[in-house]
Parts: sequence; C-alpha cells; structure tokens
Amino acid sequence: MTTTQVPARIRGRQTLTLALLVVGGVINYLDRATLAVANEFIRADLGLSLGQMGLLLSAFSWSYALCQLPVGALVDKIGPRWLLGIGLVVWSLAQAAGGLAASFGYFVLARIALGIGEAPHFPSAARAVSNWFPPRARGTPTGIFNSASPLGMALAPLCLPPLILATSWHWAFFVTGALGLVMAVVWLSLYRDPVRADMSADERAYLEVADGGAAAPPTSFAAWRALFRHRATWGMMLGFFGSVYLNWVYLTWLPGYLRAERHMDLAYAGIAAAIPFLCGFAGALVAGWASDRVVKAATSPITGRRNAVVATMLGMVAFTIPAALVESNVVAVACISMVIFLANASSACAWSLATVAAPPSRIASLGAIQNFGGFLGGALAPVLTGYIAQSWSFVPALLTGAAIAFAGAMAYQLLVKQPIPE
Repeated sequence: MTTTQVPARIRGRQTLTLALLVVGGVINYLDRATLAVANEFIRADLGLSLGQMGLLLSAFSWSYALCQLPVGALVDKIGPRWLLGIGLVVWSLAQAAGGLAASFGYFVLARIALGIGEAPHFPSAARAVSNWFPPRARGTPTGIFNSASPLGMALAPLCLPPLILATSWHWAFFVTGALGLVMAVVWLSLYRDPVRADMSADERAYLEVADGGAAAPPTSFAAWRALFRHRATWGMMLGFFGSVYLNWVYLTWLPGYLRAERHMDLAYAGIAAAIPFLCGFAGALVAGWASDRVVKAATSPITGRRNAVVATMLGMVAFTIPAALVESNVVAVACISMVIFLANASSACAWSLATVAAPPSRIASLGAIQNFGGFLGGALAPVLTGYIAQSWSFVPALLTGAAIAFAGAMAYQLLVKQPIPE
C-alpha cells in the first residue's frame, strides 16, 4: 500500500474527526469572543475603564497559557477523547458563569476558569490529526481545524449583537455556554482514537506510516522536560509569542477599536469586524493546503513548514503598519483583513510544524509548549493594548504588535532548524 491510498474506514474517521474539531473550535472561539463583542455593554454596566477591560480580556489567556504545559503531556498520555470532552464541559460551565458576573473580580475568575477548560482543545486537535494522518499530509487537516478559530470570530459579531440587543449581554454567555455542553456529549459519543487491534492489516499499515513506521513509545515527564533542551522548542515558543500577540490585539480589541478609534456604529462595526475574520477562515484553509504543497518541494518537512510560518508572519507585520496609519476606514479594514488572513495562515502552519518537529510520542506536548509561548503573548496583548490606547491611542498599540510579531518571525527563522529526535 502507498501512503496515498487511504482505507475507506480510516477516511471516514478522518472526516468525522475534522468535522467534530471544526464545530468544537467554532464554539470555542464564540466563547472567547463574547467578551470582546459585548465589550462596551459590560464596561458601561460594571463601570470599567479601558485598562480594566484589558485586564479582563487577558485573564483567559494567562490561565490558558499556563495550562498548556501539563495539558500537552496529558493528551499524549491519555488521548484527546477524554481530555477534550472534559475540557468542553469545564469551559462551557465557565462561559455560562460569566453571564452571572456582577463585579470585575467575579468576571476575572470566570475568564480564568474558561482558559483552564479550553486549554486541551488545540493540543487534542493536533494529537487527533497526528493519530489519523501521515506527516506529509497533516497541513490540510491542520488548516481545517484551525479554520474554526476565525470562523467562530467571524460569526460572533454577526450573531451575538442581535441577541445582546434583544435581551442583554448576559444571555450571550448563557447561550454559548449551552452550545458547548451539547458539543461535549457529541464529541464523547462519536470520537475514537485509533485501536490497531480492531483494524485490518491495510488500516494498520496506513497508520504505521502515519506514526513514522512504528508505534511511538509512551511519553513521560522526563521525556516532556527533555524538549526544553532543544533550540527548536524555544524558537517555536518565542515565535508563536509574536504571532499570537499580534493576532490577539485584533481578536480582543477589534470591535472596540472600530467603535472608539474609527467611530463606527454598533451594526456597522459588527459587519466590519466580521469581514477580517471571514478572511482569516480562508487563510487557515489555504495555508493548510499550501503548506502540504510547500513541504513536498522542500528539503525537509520541518524546513518547509517553518518557512511558511515565517513568510506569513512577515506579511502580518507588513499589513499592520498601514492598518494603523491610514485615515480611510475602508483601507484600514482591508489591511486588517489581510493581517488576520495571514495570522490564521501562520497559526495553521505553526500547528502543522509541531507535528513534524516533535518526536511521535510528544506531538501534543510540543504543540502545547508552543501554544504556551503563544498565549503568553495572547495574555499580554489585550493588557498592553488597552493601556497604550488609554495613554495615547490605538496607533502605537498596533505598531507595537507589529514589532513583536517581527521578532517572533526571526525566532522561528534562526532557531527552528532540525526536528527533535525521539
């Protein structure tokens, strides 16, 4: 059997797995985006300053980032089915609890719990893709599950404002929390990891190719800790810090930026905020497909996927500068759309890089470590952006994000050279 011949039953599992990951990812990002969409209503209701709102927007990212370190190893050890299922329940309850917030402190705690619950999602998705797809074909499925992020962000400013205006901002949290609980039941009922004992010889042969020729040895704390001895690990952490920082400037502040800095009304700002994230959805899909093509032509999978990350990050920097400086709202939204297109392309390429840079037993571990670095940037972005905007304006806040993203691109280029051995 060649690597291009996929047994029918495995093809079905691949399709089901990706469908579940996309739906779960859309709900994941609807939950994250609810606070950004309801930003001005919550600030008015709770009497929060821009700086306080920046702290509230960042609370999720701190707990999410810190939980990446143990969660990656747990996914590699236990498997994505139960880790993601439990995570769905925890984050959905935390999201619903946010709708009950009547004080700044309570809201911060709810967002911290949301970060803990959502932590297993992307490491589990990376592990599920590595379970069911061979290394040179992981870009496309990685792009597909990453496309859920901008799709959820695009749907949020379209779907949530009518709900908020018809009821209150509280119900936006209740409804999205309920969707997550339903998804938890669906995921646990339908998703399964590969079980070789129940497979035919052809199916086992295909999955052995996906594993690199043999089943990976079980991971351990010592093996997880050993990842930090490699330059590639640090390059991916620092690089993703820059990518996620700039992306989260837009994820957390775009609706508020369009309203406060560019003086758009709520309905127009909702449409204008949705357009860049629809472009981001396309970016994740295109990047996944394109990175598989690049890898086939590159000297090695890690070189091809790293170069794709660097190129997309440099594009993010190039379009953020005019987005910050132009007077035209139309041109600014067009530039922001390109940034978010490239940001999601960069994220998809970074997650597919983790599947080829890591040894087979530690794919979720390395992906989660990279995500830990990224969401330190994601935690810093809303806080620093809020305080810079409060002290000066959003222009220096956007330019700061561009500088940090450029430094991240250089970290990938200079430090990520070789895959990490088993």
